[in-house]
Amino acid sequence: MDNDAIRSTRKLSQLYAYTSIQMHEAVARKAGLSGTDHKYLGFLIEKGQMTAGELAALTGLTTGAVTGLIDRFEKKNLVKRRFAEDDRRKVLIEPITETIMALLEPLYREFRSKSAQLIGEFPAEERKIIETYFVKAIDLMNETIQRMKE
Repeated sequence: MDNDAIRSTRKLSQLYAYTSIQMHEAVARKAGLSGTDHKYLGFLIEKGQMTAGELAALTGLTTGAVTGLIDRFEKKNLVKRRFAEDDRRKVLIEPITETIMALLEPLYREFRSKSAQLIGEFPAEERKIIETYFVKAIDLMNETIQRMKE
């Protein structure tokens, strides 16, 4: 592949990332959240309950910042703190999925529908190529994140 083609694809990928950030920021504002709080709430939905320390490790936030984040979520009834059954010293942060979905699902409904329609327009072999790109790009970003933590 020539350099112009690579540059053009990288530019599109970058534009996709920036536009995604802007869209999620807009959705977050509509939901009464900051863009970063919205994304971290997504981590909790995706990963499920976890300790504040685990959330700090996952996000790269300090434990103090995570405490503030959890306080904001708890105030909006999006998460609850509860003691772990096997170790009462451990406090788990549990997403209240029903409340979160009631808040966010209506804001994403049209986008999800149109995204599914867009994806469905590609033949299976082309969807496989797109999927391969995303999987490899995510792996590359995770490698970079790990390297930055060292």
